[in-house]
Amino acid sequence: MSRFCITSLLMVLPLTAPCPAAEQAIDVRVMSFNIRFGTARDGENHWDRRKEFLVQTIKAFDPDLLGTQETVGFQRDYLAQQLPDYDCLGVGRNDGRESGEMMALYFKKVRFEKLAGGHFWLSETPDQAGSKSWDSSLPRMVTWVKLRDRRATQTPPILFLNTHFDHLGKQARVESARLLRRQIPALGQGCRVIVTGDFNAAEGSEPYRALFGSIEDQPSPVVDAFRTAHPESGPNEGTFTGFRADSVSGARIDWIGVSRDWQIVQAEIDRTSREGRTPSDHFPVTAVLRAAPQPNLPSGTTP
Repeated sequence: MSRFCITSLLMVLPLTAPCPAAEQAIDVRVMSFNIRFGTARDGENHWDRRKEFLVQTIKAFDPDLLGTQETVGFQRDYLAQQLPDYDCLGVGRNDGRESGEMMALYFKKVRFEKLAGGHFWLSETPDQAGSKSWDSSLPRMVTWVKLRDRRATQTPPILFLNTHFDHLGKQARVESARLLRRQIPALGQGCRVIVTGDFNAAEGSEPYRALFGSIEDQPSPVVDAFRTAHPESGPNEGTFTGFRADSVSGARIDWIGVSRDWQIVQAEIDRTSREGRTPSDHFPVTAVLRAAPQPNLPSGTTP
């Protein structure tokens, strides 16, 4: 295995009726999963005791695109081995190589052609590996990949970004959301966009508004897939579990953001559990997105 695995919404109402080209519509299945770092002293919930269950949970949803958080090198490589249909991209947040947790992302290699990929740090010097700013307790980063969908060649490329905001720094989370919001159009001009991550912030918080809200009458480049699909908030939307299946009443801190040219067919919190325990200390969150093929373009033009 190479040193680095080469592995990375029209605010649309949930699907209510088939469109005229429904037979040709092509869905993209997306999963965001904080897998809990594998060196944690978690006793009966230690990585070695739950890693097979976690892989089974991923396979059961069968994502086309998977973003993982808190992924250290041996976890990245284990998932790459267990998910041979995927390429992956992930580097350590401490040095941009192998040190520290990774925002590893995975994409089905038969379906997608990688056009570009990279990383930036959530700091005032985003190109500097391992950098941190504001009140961040640790270096935080974004890993991204630009993909061509081989099954939908007439649609624009996909910019897929995966991140994990700081768990302590309140200002850092806000500034991270602002930086991510600026980077999306800079990296993804002409692309459809998907963002996955553990944002360590609740819906309606300042980081949430900074990412999804309008600023000076300018709408965000992305919307919250889950809230778009479920306009009415409910009491049991928590995504941090502490490995307990009944831990559902907390904040929804794991989000999937999507650009407005996606139709959100489905967005859910995956409550998979066994004997009251979950495969990680976060529930994975999922979305099924749809973009109907564009009409044939005139010769010499590109989508």
